[in-house]
Amino acid sequence: MKTLTKTLGLAGAALMGAGAAQAADDVTLQLKWVTQAQFAGYYVAQDQGFYDEVDLNVTIKPGGPDIAPAQVIAGGGADVVVDWMPSAMASREKGLDLVNIAQPFKSSGMMLTCRKDSGVETPEDFPGKTLGVWFSGNEYPFLSWMSQLGIPTDGSDGGVTVLKQGFNVDPLLQGQAACISTMTYNEYGQVLDAGLTPEELVVFKYEDQGVSTLEDGLYVLGENLEDPAFVDKMARFVAASMKGWKWAEENPEEAAMIVLDNDASGAQTEDHQIRMMKEIAKLTAGSNGALDPADFQRTINSLLSGGSDPVITADPGEAAWTHTVTDKALN
Repeated sequence: MKTLTKTLGLAGAALMGAGAAQAADDVTLQLKWVTQAQFAGYYVAQDQGFYDEVDLNVTIKPGGPDIAPAQVIAGGGADVVVDWMPSAMASREKGLDLVNIAQPFKSSGMMLTCRKDSGVETPEDFPGKTLGVWFSGNEYPFLSWMSQLGIPTDGSDGGVTVLKQGFNVDPLLQGQAACISTMTYNEYGQVLDAGLTPEELVVFKYEDQGVSTLEDGLYVLGENLEDPAFVDKMARFVAASMKGWKWAEENPEEAAMIVLDNDASGAQTEDHQIRMMKEIAKLTAGSNGALDPADFQRTINSLLSGGSDPVITADPGEAAWTHTVTDKALN
């Protein structure tokens, strides 16, 4: 990891040298969710001066339940956004030319967490149960999974009832759902904090079920990649951001504190952010920022396997991603 950090530092320094004589370039990044350790790499890069080193003035815009990154970039409110590939590819099929330029997250943190006392031990126990699912783009991996299992999601006989879950764990605690959507780094810990023990729970990781899809990639509008100056700016941004991510992996507690310093809402706590950062580090480990084409194809295949209601209807192919930026940033 330290070797990778050193390599990223050298790449960033080389890119900085290319633009050192110019004024800092502005970059606006739209996050997928609120300020938390899920995005620590970007806050670290800003705090530690990694963006300054490559002549970038980066504005980080928090997300939230009413903010869709695709809509923000379509409206000109950001240069680059953090999004999950399912929602990005769904937006792309609807006509927005989103292109993945980097993939800091190697693994998925998405899970379905169930109470054992609901009678769920295996996926075969899902029919007849109510399952909490996040929407706003987060439902796509779930729908793909249910389709592969051959389980209807309309509440019919032999199917499941889908509860449109808020961004909390109340449905599981209050018995409104047998299972709810959780992330390894966030809601699962909230379930434990609420008093349930791991022994009282059954967890299905999307990664283990073979339906995991790529999360928290960096996306830009394809038309902008035709501009060499934009590509250069994004290369510097990715190099500095990945330097921030590797620093965060090696210094999780310090990274969590940097996130807290940037939390204008005051809603986050130290213990929660440290725990989150340690879990996030497991998901970014193994990535140097470049998208693995095999991971891309696995995600696309999962999204196409939605039976009569697939997430996307056609494979977008290599037009949906590029190594142009990461090749320039990391080599």
